[in-house]
Amino acid sequence: MSHAVSIENYCYTYADKSVGLDDISLDIPAGQKVAIVGANGSGKSTLLLAMGGFIKGAGKITIDGVESNSKNLKQIRSTIGSVLQNPDEQLFMPTLFEDVAFGPQNMGFEFDKVHDITHQAIDTVGLTGMESKAPHHLSAGQKRSAAIATILSMDPEIITMDEPDTSLDPASRKKLASLMATLRQTLIIATCNMNFAADVSNRCILIAKGKVVADGMPKDILTDKGLMEQNGLETVRFD
Repeated sequence: MSHAVSIENYCYTYADKSVGLDDISLDIPAGQKVAIVGANGSGKSTLLLAMGGFIKGAGKITIDGVESNSKNLKQIRSTIGSVLQNPDEQLFMPTLFEDVAFGPQNMGFEFDKVHDITHQAIDTVGLTGMESKAPHHLSAGQKRSAAIATILSMDPEIITMDEPDTSLDPASRKKLASLMATLRQTLIIATCNMNFAADVSNRCILIAKGKVVADGMPKDILTDKGLMEQNGLETVRFD
């Protein structure tokens, strides 16, 4: 099985000299749905930023067989799409349609193709009929879905999502989990919500202080009381 993401001995230090990531090494096969869990400040968001090429540390990251560096950044960004923690950072156009169409337009797609894939992405996230609505008038759940649509319209092979369930009510969280289950892409999410991690992943990576401390099946990790309590997290009950 090919690896969508390979990380070798990756380290990252913040501007204040504190450690963000400490000798991270892992492989994520294509098609896997991975939950990266950990307490606040553990390095989850930093790891996603490194995968997306937004920060540069020491070590090696390979995305779909291409090494992540300044020379290959454009190719990396077309392969891996990043849904940020705050959807307002991704929604900046006057209408939902324009936001979702922005990526394909900048990729040079023809008008008809942009039109078709934009409507398809909006439909996939359940926002059909809201194309002309201003993004800032959308609910928190709708904004989250809209941010995902802006990535789906570019059809990347890998999607990362940073705390995608933040600020969502239970119904919106369930709807998001159902959507994520249908996506064909390799999916990597960072979350502090262990129940959400259990619902959407088939692999769980627990990190603490920038290090991988556990990596395996969600059921094995998320039910381990000693491991979870040691890392400031709650266990999950699997039926």
